Amino acid sequence: MPGKIEVEFIENFLVVWNPANGSKLYRTGFYGKPLGIPKPKIPEFDVPLILDLMEGLYLREKGIITVFEGSDKRKVSLRKLRQRAQQLYKEFDERYVVYRDLRDSGLIVTPGIKFGCDFAVYKHGPGIEHAPYMVSVKKAKSEITATEIVKTGRLATTVRKRFIIAVPDFERETTRYLIFKWFKA
Repeated sequence: MPGKIEVEFIENFLVVWNPANGSKLYRTGFYGKPLGIPKPKIPEFDVPLILDLMEGLYLREKGIITVFEGSDKRKVSLRKLRQRAQQLYKEFDERYVVYRDLRDSGLIVTPGIKFGCDFAVYKHGPGIEHAPYMVSVKKAKSEITATEIVKTGRLATTVRKRFIIAVPDFERETTRYLIFKWFKA
């Protein structure tokens, strides 16, 4: 992407004020949400684009955006973005490792709150397909009950998604994925 896109850091989110740049960013990987357009039918829009901190940190690390704040346009460091995200998201570091791994694999990652998980994951993107995967991030030492697996599996089956547990390993810098497949007996 030629030239970094300017993004303003406001409280707990980032704003691409230039609609052309916002549309370009959205087209490259379905990043952000166009202001006032819950499900864009086309990737061109004439409104600002809102990015969450996880997306912003990822795009900033990749050198796609430059982040500023205030009327004097002070540059915002990766460290400051990460610190704010750690305050905002519970277990941010674990979730971010998984988010980055999925994005680096070419997948589209959006918040999964409406499915009761951390991420909804697409191969092609929202509006093109329904998310085939719902991903929950767990620490390696986390406990998960059989009841939790069954409840999440039932939900995944109802909404026609594969349920995945992602377990980041910071020492090895890898993520393990446990994919559940449900079948009729």
